[in-house]
Amino acid sequence: MTTAINGLSLGGIYAMIALGYTMVYGIAKMLNFAHGDVIMIGGYMIYVTMATGNPLLAIAVAVLSCVILGVTIEKVAYKPLRGASPLAVLITAIGISYLLQSLAQIIFGSAAKMVTVYELGSIQFLGATVQLSALVTLGVTVVVMAALTLFVKFTRVGRAMIAVSEDRGAAQLMGINVNGIITLTFAIGSALAALAGLFYLLKAPNVSSTMGAMPGIKAFTAAVIGGIGSIPGAMLGGILLGIVESVSYKFAAIAPYTDAIEFSILIIILLVRPNGFLGKKRREKV
Repeated sequence: MTTAINGLSLGGIYAMIALGYTMVYGIAKMLNFAHGDVIMIGGYMIYVTMATGNPLLAIAVAVLSCVILGVTIEKVAYKPLRGASPLAVLITAIGISYLLQSLAQIIFGSAAKMVTVYELGSIQFLGATVQLSALVTLGVTVVVMAALTLFVKFTRVGRAMIAVSEDRGAAQLMGINVNGIITLTFAIGSALAALAGLFYLLKAPNVSSTMGAMPGIKAFTAAVIGGIGSIPGAMLGGILLGIVESVSYKFAAIAPYTDAIEFSILIIILLVRPNGFLGKKRREKV
């Protein structure tokens, strides 16, 4: 039971990050590989603000900082590259990632910083000891995914997002502010990254300049497995990876190969179902 809940909560963190990846790709058609480092910035904002002793203030500052950072990155680095080759955008994203990591090292140093956000403790559930932070992570992830799905499907802005995702040119002809929609997408993704950073700190209470690197890669893997561009797919892929990782760490013989197992699953799924579990097959117009 403990392994299952830990796996679901870890999967919730991956899903939260993967939602940012999948929304940006689905609407802006680009892979923002600096997304993992936005998580790291959020972690450092929590570390700095926790000096006040107010966890709610720390969370609010982290979310706001990440939103501002995400929007700034989109305006300064990605917007001038609209229409550029995917390779140019990819190289820019990698450059932004290294820039953020380097700035974090300059400002905070290379040593990891201990961060205690809040001690939630544990409870007994079905004979197992379960960390409350794991239940909170899982619950918030489910609520966020449901809210995001409803937002996209039933609000005017959400339908505009779908229109931009399907055909950016046609959406612009219909009067939709494409640049505004893409900026909003980056803002939402960055806010989710800040929440993911919070839950990651609840699970492993230390922050460093490379904090978001591996979670970011695994979340991208989760997005691809679930079907990049699909919000439920991001959730499904994240939960799958979280459970696989939690079960793998349970067995000492395979624990050192956990990352290899997860990426092997990605390769197998891409061979069998290239669009992921819930991804849509796009028809190329000629």
